[in-house]
Amino acid sequence: MVTGPPPAPPASGRGVRVALVDAAGRIASATPRLDAELLMAHALGVSHQDLLLKHLGDPEPDGFAGLVARRLNHEPVAYITGARGFWTVEIGVGPGVLVPRADSETLIAAAVAHFAGTAGPKRVLDLGTGPGTLLLAALAEWPEAYGLGVDASEEALAYARRNADALGFAERAVFELGDWADGLDGQFDLILCNPPYIGTAEELGPEVRDHEPAGALFAGADGLDDYRRIIPDLPRLLAPGGIAVLEIGWTQGEAVSALMRGAGLDPVLHHDLGGRPRALAAKMPRN
Repeated sequence: MVTGPPPAPPASGRGVRVALVDAAGRIASATPRLDAELLMAHALGVSHQDLLLKHLGDPEPDGFAGLVARRLNHEPVAYITGARGFWTVEIGVGPGVLVPRADSETLIAAAVAHFAGTAGPKRVLDLGTGPGTLLLAALAEWPEAYGLGVDASEEALAYARRNADALGFAERAVFELGDWADGLDGQFDLILCNPPYIGTAEELGPEVRDHEPAGALFAGADGLDDYRRIIPDLPRLLAPGGIAVLEIGWTQGEAVSALMRGAGLDPVLHHDLGGRPRALAAKMPRN
């Protein structure tokens, strides 16, 4: 049996293990090893799990060094790889949209707890949907649900529609250009919202400040401008027995709770996996 020569090794001659150690030692982030592994999996065209189980002994792929260089320039890993896992779905992302964060899964967890033991929500509204993160996670959780995602960015809505198509949810998800709840009619069993909540004077790291869209981050001097617009509309949009869940900055629990109480809602605080205040849920009493 005649075989051809083995594939040429990359210019560095290194293996995946060594390349990962080197990259993790140079990446300045909260999760340098994970960042390196996700970039390596992307360079190899394999899943993160398969990288760890099957490919640690492979030669370093030629494209890995370029991906690491982008990360060293503080570009988000999700922008480099084009996707981020969230809850049980994979969300396609890129420049111009907010990167999904694990902290935001607190909103879905709060909704799951609320609807436990029931058929779940039938109509879901995601205000400021971005690439469809919260809405598509909810539709994955409740296969009988239908949803509407609203955003002020056409660029974000294009990502959301592509993500819905990729997940097979296109017939259950509608995405519309809009200004929060302005002009919306009808009632929803579940309302999800991750609005901008960073004060304009707050300092951000270069990964966020230099890459993610400012319109999805900043909300006036105190970070509360968008809550002041969103919360007064919640009572008319919530169906009896429904729930609205809003993400908050970890210092904003009292301020946003006061806005909810002013709208006749009774807020309940939910914490993320790090123990920080992360979401406020408000239920609509049943008739």
